[in-house]
Amino acid sequence: MSENQNFSRRSKDSKPKKKKLIKTKNTEEKEVNEAEELLPEGKSTFSKIMRPIKRFWKRYNLTKILIILVLLTVVSMGSYLFYLAKTANVKVLESSIAAQTEIIDKNGAVAGKLYGQKGTTVELSQVSKNIKDAVIATEDRTFYSNHGVNVSRFTLAVLTFGRFGGGSTITQQLAKNAYLTQAQTIDRKAREFFLALEINKHYSKDAILAMYLNNSYFGNGIWGIEDASEKYFGVHASEVTVDEAATLAGMLKGPEIYNPLYLKGKYATNRRDTVLQNMVNAGYLKQAQADQYMKVDLLSQVKDNYKSPSTQYQYPSYYNALISEAESKYGLSLQEIMNNGYKIYTGMDQSMQTGLQKTYSNLSLFPQASDGTYAQSASVAIDPKTGEVEALVGNVDTSTSNSFTDFNYATMAKRSPGSAIKPLIVYTPAIEAGWTINRIVNDVPTDFGNWSPTEASGTWAGQVPLYQALANSYNIPAISTYKTIGPAVGNAKGKEFGITVNTTNLTNALGSGIETNPWQMAQAYQTFANGGVMKSAHLITKIENAAGQVIKTADVTSKRVVSKATADTMTQMMLGTFSNGSAYNAAPKSYTMAGKTGTNENVDQWVVGYTPDIVMALWVGYSNPNDTLYKLSGTSEGQTSVIFRQAASYLLPYTKGTAFTVQNPYVTNGISAKTPYYTYQRQLQDNIVAQEQAQANTTGNTPTTSSSSSSSTTKSSSNVLDKTVKSIQDGASSVWNSISNLFKN
Repeated sequence: MSENQNFSRRSKDSKPKKKKLIKTKNTEEKEVNEAEELLPEGKSTFSKIMRPIKRFWKRYNLTKILIILVLLTVVSMGSYLFYLAKTANVKVLESSIAAQTEIIDKNGAVAGKLYGQKGTTVELSQVSKNIKDAVIATEDRTFYSNHGVNVSRFTLAVLTFGRFGGGSTITQQLAKNAYLTQAQTIDRKAREFFLALEINKHYSKDAILAMYLNNSYFGNGIWGIEDASEKYFGVHASEVTVDEAATLAGMLKGPEIYNPLYLKGKYATNRRDTVLQNMVNAGYLKQAQADQYMKVDLLSQVKDNYKSPSTQYQYPSYYNALISEAESKYGLSLQEIMNNGYKIYTGMDQSMQTGLQKTYSNLSLFPQASDGTYAQSASVAIDPKTGEVEALVGNVDTSTSNSFTDFNYATMAKRSPGSAIKPLIVYTPAIEAGWTINRIVNDVPTDFGNWSPTEASGTWAGQVPLYQALANSYNIPAISTYKTIGPAVGNAKGKEFGITVNTTNLTNALGSGIETNPWQMAQAYQTFANGGVMKSAHLITKIENAAGQVIKTADVTSKRVVSKATADTMTQMMLGTFSNGSAYNAAPKSYTMAGKTGTNENVDQWVVGYTPDIVMALWVGYSNPNDTLYKLSGTSEGQTSVIFRQAASYLLPYTKGTAFTVQNPYVTNGISAKTPYYTYQRQLQDNIVAQEQAQANTTGNTPTTSSSSSSSTTKSSSNVLDKTVKSIQDGASSVWNSISNLFKN
C-alpha cells in the first residue's frame, strides 16, 4: 500500500462519526425558543401565546376527539331523524289526505267537519296524462326511477345550509306538504329526506303522484288538481289539455304568483312556456308542438266552474275551543288538526249546543249601546261528573260569519267576576273554618280604612244569617268575612278552585282586580255540584287518526277541593240565590238551581248556576269596557238573568233531572220564594221553549242541526214574540185611551 493511499485512508478514518439526534420535548422547546428569538417581536409574542395551546391540543389529541364528536353528532342526528320518519306513520298518509277531520259528539254522532286544506280527491286514472307529464318534466324527471330522494340535490342542500340544491323530488314535496313546514333549513331538508324514503317504501309511484296532486296548493284557496282544473279552466282534471296542464304544473312553484288570475296572467304565461320547454327536454313533446302551444292566449282559456264547499261551521265557538285544546294540551298543530282526517271525540251534546246558540242568535235579549253596538257574551255548560264541556258559545252572533277564528270570550276573556267570586274565596273558607249558614253577620255602613262600600240597592239589611248574605249578594258581610278569615286563606282557596288572586286587598271579596272567564268559573263551581271534587274542564275525550287508531286520550285531572260536607253546605246557601236572592229572575221554570250572580260596576255581569247534572256560567259585557259609550245598566238581576234563564230553559230538558239532596234554608225556615219582576218575559220564554220542545219531540227529540231549520225556529220564535208584543201594545193603547177619555169628560 502506498503512502498516499495510507494517508487517504487515515483522512477518511479521522472524520468524526455523525451522532443520531433524538429529539425530546425539552430539545423541541429549546429549538422553538431559539427560533422565536430570531422572529420579530410581534410574531414572537403571538407564538408564545399559541405555544401552550398547541402543546395542550397535541397532548390530548383534541383533533381526533373533535372528529369523533362531529361523527357522533351526525350519527345521532341521523338516527333521530330516521326515528322521526319511522314514527310519522306514513301508512295512513293516503287515507288522511282523502279524509276530513270529523268532530264527534258525546253520543257518537258526527257534529261537523273541519275542511282545512282539502280539495276534491281523485284517483290518478282520473287525471289527464298531460298533467302527469307536465308535473314530472318540471318537478322530478327521475320520479319513476328514484327511491323517493335525489341524493346529489340533498347533499348540496345540506352543504349550503339549505340555500342551494334545487327542488326536492315529488316524494319529498309530498312529505313536506303532509308533515313539515315550508322553512328552508337543514333540519327540515333532512327530515324530508327520511320521510320520503319511508313513503317510497310503502306506496307505489302512481299512489304517491296521486297523493301529491291531491294535496298540492294552487292558489286562491284551491287545493288539489281536480278543483284547480275546475277553478282555472272549467273542466275536470281528466279533460285538461297540454297547454292547460303546463299552466297548472307551473303553478306548483308559486301558486299565488303563477296562477292565471294574478295580474291577468302576466307571470303565468311565461311560467307555462317554461314548463312546455321542460316537456320538450324530457321527451314528452316535440319542439314544434311546444311552439304551437306557446302561441295560445292563456286568458282566453280561463273559465271558473269551481263550486266552493260550504265553510259555514255549525258550532264555531266550540270548534275554536276544541282546536285550542288540541294544540295546547295534546301538541297537535293546526295543520294536522285540519288536514289529517282525524276523528275528534268530544263531550258535546248537540241538543244543548243548538239550544245555547239559539239563545245567542236572539239579539233582542242582549244590551245595545246608543251607536247600535251589541254587548258581548259567552256561556259554558259542563257535566260536573266528568268535566266534559257539553255546550259552549264564545260570542254574540252579530254577523253571518261562522268562522271559528273569532275571539272566544268563553275561553280567552279576562274579566272581573264581580260577586260571583264570593262563594269561592269568601264563604267556602268560612264554612271550612267552622262558620254555619245561620251565623249572624252585619250588613250595615262600615268603614274599611279609606273605603266605605255600599250596597247595589242603596239600602242596608242589618243583621242577617250567612245564607241570606250570600243569596242576596250583600257586600259588607262578604268583605267583613274575607277580612276575618284572612285574605291569604281566601286567596289560597281560590287558587284551589283554579282562580288566581294576586293581592290581599279587601276589594278582592267583590271580584275587583281578579280576571277570569266562563270556562274557569264553570269549572270552579263544578266542585260544588260534584261533592267537592273538581275535574278539569275539557272538550276532547279522544282522538283517532284516519286509520281508526287512538292517538290521544283525554288528559283529565281530578282533585278534591273541599269536603262533601262543605260542598253540600255551600249548595244549601246557593239554592237561596235562585229562589229568593239575586238570581231569582234567572230561575228556569220547573227546575231547581243553585249558584251565584256577579256584577262589576257597569262593566261585567255574571250568572253561574248548577244542578247535580250540569254547571252553567254566563257572562255579559262590552268588548271595549273602557269606552264610556259601552256600559251596562243595572245589575245581573236584570237582563243578564233573562238571558241565563232562556239558555237554561233550552239546556236543562236534556239533563237527567237529578234532584239536590240538600234543603234550601229559605224553605226550612218557612220563607216564601220571591216573585220575579219579569213575569211577562218569563211567560213568553216558557211559551217559546215549550213550543220548540214539542216540535223536537215530534221529530224524535233530535237537535236542530241545519242552518235552515235553526233559522226557521228563530223565525217562529220571533213571530210569537211579535204577536205577543203587538197584543200588549194594543191593550196598553186601549187602556190609555180610556183614561184620556175620562179626563176629557
